[in-house]
Amino acid sequence: MNNVLVEFKDISKSFPGVKALQNVQFNLKSGEVHALLGENGAGKSTLMKILSGVYVKDTGKTYIKGKEVDYKTPKEAQDLGIAIIHQELNLCKHLTVAENIYLAKEESTFGFISERKMNKMASEILASLNLDFKPDTLVGELSVSKQQMVEIAKALATNAEIIIMDEPTSALTDKEIEDLFSIIYKLKKEGKGIVYISHRLEELASIVDRVSVLRDGEYITTLDFAKTNLEEIIGYMVGREITNKYPRVETKVGEKILEVRHLSAGKAVKDVSFELYKGEIVAFAGLMGAGRTELVRAIFGADKKSAGAIYLKSQEVKIKSPRQAIDHGVFCVPEDRKKDGLCINMTVLENLTLPNLDKASKGDFIITNREKSFAEQMVGSLKIKTPTISQAVKNLSGGNQQKIVVGKWLLRDANVIIFDEPTRGIDVAAKVEIYNLMNELKKQGIGVMFVSSELPEVLGMSDRVLVMCNGRITANLITKETNQEEILHYATQYESKEVINR
Repeated sequence: MNNVLVEFKDISKSFPGVKALQNVQFNLKSGEVHALLGENGAGKSTLMKILSGVYVKDTGKTYIKGKEVDYKTPKEAQDLGIAIIHQELNLCKHLTVAENIYLAKEESTFGFISERKMNKMASEILASLNLDFKPDTLVGELSVSKQQMVEIAKALATNAEIIIMDEPTSALTDKEIEDLFSIIYKLKKEGKGIVYISHRLEELASIVDRVSVLRDGEYITTLDFAKTNLEEIIGYMVGREITNKYPRVETKVGEKILEVRHLSAGKAVKDVSFELYKGEIVAFAGLMGAGRTELVRAIFGADKKSAGAIYLKSQEVKIKSPRQAIDHGVFCVPEDRKKDGLCINMTVLENLTLPNLDKASKGDFIITNREKSFAEQMVGSLKIKTPTISQAVKNLSGGNQQKIVVGKWLLRDANVIIFDEPTRGIDVAAKVEIYNLMNELKKQGIGVMFVSSELPEVLGMSDRVLVMCNGRITANLITKETNQEEILHYATQYESKEVINR
């Protein structure tokens, strides 16, 4: 055990206008979990894409089990025993679990693909992971968390010794995270080496042996996790001390700005009523599947409502589409920013100004200088890291992409801004910037709602907590008067329990 499986020496990689990596060092041993940490844009994903064959390094040397290699494709990397589990799941939802696991490496009998063989082999892998779904289940019928487990099964099917896990817990419940960690322990005992990327630093203590930190594309340090602490790690990541992870501010609560009465939507939202006031931040907490995302999508008009009414400033408004929500000053920063919040192949300028072309136009013509001015204003005020406003959004880090999703709404007059999992997949420094932005909106008298699965974030940034379970609000709590245990209690209570009313 503890043989070096991977070693990088002086790895550099550039893209047009961006130096992504500069002389980076990294190594991974058998039987260990090595966390690769850094802010968004630090170069973690670029380094791992080089390891997995997606990118080709510009300079430097790669060693696998002590032998120098120079591969250039994901297939070559796979042949060397390297597998990657991406943050954005890479599955064919119209195919079965077994078909996904053995995609491009199908088992055959007499020249014909054998579903029976693949189902049998997939069953053995699923059993080894203690998974309770069948190999002939369509992947599209599984929850996101179970799809994540299929990705892990895919990696095991290749007999990979080097497994890269990129934000593997971002869509998992606490129980599912425990199950994942059990799998990781098992893989470690088998001598596998795991590169673990996560912005949820508090979970590292459960599984990580060593930590390497990148900052601005450069290697900073490698630490034994048992001999360090989160404050030291964060200091290396951001190059400065972050004294307040949750910079909540007190403001005077104003008049009622939003009221939702008896709203129902599909099977996920059932008779929900609540109020939101100017100058307050209200968090929606609950377990996965509680109906939080479906509720905010219904308010924003992205999902159809079956019953209920919405009032803005005491006037009933009809919101049947996002366009109508926007016209009423109700904006949403969605949970899946790449799918629902961005046009990732378009530029920073185009994404920031797309919903604001009326402000950048005269008659039927876009005034280019005005459009450019709007974009540069947002890039500057939100500190979006991009070499130019002409950069494609897909080339930016997750934290900077999130700022663009928020920034496009700040050019309009807002009554309510809804954030759905606003800090998922972004680093600790970028989280603080998002929190500060929420505070600024709060101080401007804008009603702020946010959905979060991170209870420290809920308690750190909200004024009130609305707890949901099984599609209903089961508690309305003053944040300063509650705690994680009480929130979790009401997150598992089906009956309505209005605890505190404004």
